[in-house]
Amino acid sequence: MPIIDKLIDRIVAMQNPTCVGLDTIFDYLPEDMRAGAEDNAAIAERIFEFNKNIIDGVCDIVPSVKIQIACYEMYGAAGIACFERTADYAKQKGLFVIADGKRNDIGNTAGFYAAAFLGERATCAVDFLTVNGYLGTDGIQPFVDVCKQNDKGLFALVKTSNPSSGEFQNLLLQDGRTVYEYMGGLVEKWGKELVGKYGYSSVGAVVGATHPEEAARLRAEFPHMFFLIPGYGAQGGNAEMLRRCFDGRGLGGVVNNSRGVLCAYKKKGGTYFAAARQACIDMQRDLASVIGPMSR
Repeated sequence: MPIIDKLIDRIVAMQNPTCVGLDTIFDYLPEDMRAGAEDNAAIAERIFEFNKNIIDGVCDIVPSVKIQIACYEMYGAAGIACFERTADYAKQKGLFVIADGKRNDIGNTAGFYAAAFLGERATCAVDFLTVNGYLGTDGIQPFVDVCKQNDKGLFALVKTSNPSSGEFQNLLLQDGRTVYEYMGGLVEKWGKELVGKYGYSSVGAVVGATHPEEAARLRAEFPHMFFLIPGYGAQGGNAEMLRRCFDGRGLGGVVNNSRGVLCAYKKKGGTYFAAARQACIDMQRDLASVIGPMSR
């Protein structure tokens, strides 16, 4: 069974397409957790403790987490070890793990990136990796090959949530299509051999909630493309804006929320892990009110 089918099975079982973004910044931690942590090793240890408690608090109600690698790489070897420990712990708790690394290169180097995160010798438990497809097919094919061999998945940047994404992604080509639509077509082609029983491919797309018209166009044009949807919450996206990312069965994507979960305690009070759980419950209800029930 392709990895995308396993993820969708979990989404349907939980009736929840939420993805918790463990884009954990040290300043997100409560003051008492930050006290006395001055070197990278101490900071990384506190971040892992924070992540572990967040995971414990949400693992029975959400299907997936996304871990932004840059938040960990900044702390050197200790930070990378924290990233790996976080991914491994999330997998142990039954969560699907998306590594947000936006990797890309060509030839052997692309293959090395693919092996590092998705290959047999990968040192952490990752199910999906975000990639940047703007070097073209020879920059993505090595990743696709590893996904076929090891039942892994990708999310390629197509229409990102940042405000200036349109500077490139919305440019019109000679045939009238936008750059993001052309990229969507490539993603659909790259993933055509990895389509599962739900009609979605394990090679999906990053499509921001903050651009609902573009998301609707992509969903209509590329029915086999599963979305990783950033932008909900702190970036301004809401459930109504992402309604058209989903199909008539309520399927089609996972919706990432980072700060809205990790920092919920700063607004709601209480422990950070209890507040994170409640934020996920609130988000699930919000999404369900728009998407409706998710069915096979």
